[in-house]
Amino acid sequence: MKLITTVLALIFSLGICAQENKPTFEKEGDLTKATYFHDNGEIAQTGYFLAGKLHGQWTMFDEAGKKIAKGNYEMGKRTGKWYFWEGEVLKEVDFADNRIASIIESSDTKPVVIN
Repeated sequence: MKLITTVLALIFSLGICAQENKPTFEKEGDLTKATYFHDNGEIAQTGYFLAGKLHGQWTMFDEAGKKIAKGNYEMGKRTGKWYFWEGEVLKEVDFADNRIASIIESSDTKPVVIN
């Protein structure tokens, strides 16, 4: 559980840190779409803000552009199922009240498609 918390903090901090490639923000109705970049120009993460809080689907990528995490926020709180990819391992993490409720780990070599 400590590992997941550390990974989440690291992933989120990638978008927050000062970068050569500045984030972009686009207004879409009540939402603001944010895209943060790695120093090499690849997308680090993308998602939405509502009233200044993380809201809706967020997706994170490594410096090679490979998806490493995906999940949803509701007014700044993690909610529902989040997915974390670490090589061949997929971790499905359920959040309730912004806390980890359960973790399921799969290391099957068959591809898993999650949009």
